[in-house]
Amino acid sequence: MLVTVDTGGTKTLVASFSEDGVLGEQFRFETPHNEHEYLSLLHKTISSHYKTDDIDALVIALPGRIDGAGKLIDAPNLGWENIDLRSELSAFYDCPILIENDANLAGLAEARQLSPTPPTCLYITISTGIGTGIITNGHIDPAYEQSEGGRMLISHDGASMPWQDFASGQAIFKTYGQYAHDITDQTVWRQIAINISVGLIPLIKHINPDIVIIGGSIGTYFDHYNTQLIKEVKNQIPNNMPAIVIAQHPEQAVIYGCYYYALDSLTTSEA
Repeated sequence: MLVTVDTGGTKTLVASFSEDGVLGEQFRFETPHNEHEYLSLLHKTISSHYKTDDIDALVIALPGRIDGAGKLIDAPNLGWENIDLRSELSAFYDCPILIENDANLAGLAEARQLSPTPPTCLYITISTGIGTGIITNGHIDPAYEQSEGGRMLISHDGASMPWQDFASGQAIFKTYGQYAHDITDQTVWRQIAINISVGLIPLIKHINPDIVIIGGSIGTYFDHYNTQLIKEVKNQIPNNMPAIVIAQHPEQAVIYGCYYYALDSLTTSEA
């Protein structure tokens, strides 16, 4: 059994997968912004629902940069820096503990579920913040593994600021005083589409992906802004514009990515 953990800026989702890839019951809790509280609550959640001896691997997705050893460099939306979760958790679990960036994992899942797998896939998750994952030939591209597209500096309202500061779910709430599920004004959705496009366009020009997949909590509302978003991108990239589509699992892509990542990692380690 694989136990997967999607750590978001707002909530954490814990789920299991059987050996044949069947998704089991899912458990959620609000993500504490204190890392010690997070670890305590995570361990409590796992131990309450799974037998430790049945866990073949634990895969944890984090919203930040991860170094080659699986250590969290930083996660700005949580205020975490330099945390070695693998060492902390190894005291409780005698199994492989894999740690990777959440957008990378979500992109991995979405790319692998396409047939055929696209040569280059750009995955954008828009939730509390904005994350990006670049998947090449069905694998997380090592050249972009630590890239954080949401932190790109973009000119907006006369100032230079990170893309996620004006286009993320958190930014939408700060700007309009409403969560996405409450927004019915199409003028607002058009502006949201424009704000997303100004970061997406340079990414497409730089990476030249075969497909762009939009996921995360704001991804679930893709049909509210996709027409305007595609129009904005096409105005700047009239030729060879990639398809821009909604994720197959906008809010569960990360845990599916954890599953694929574990399969790849465990197979490699056994070879």
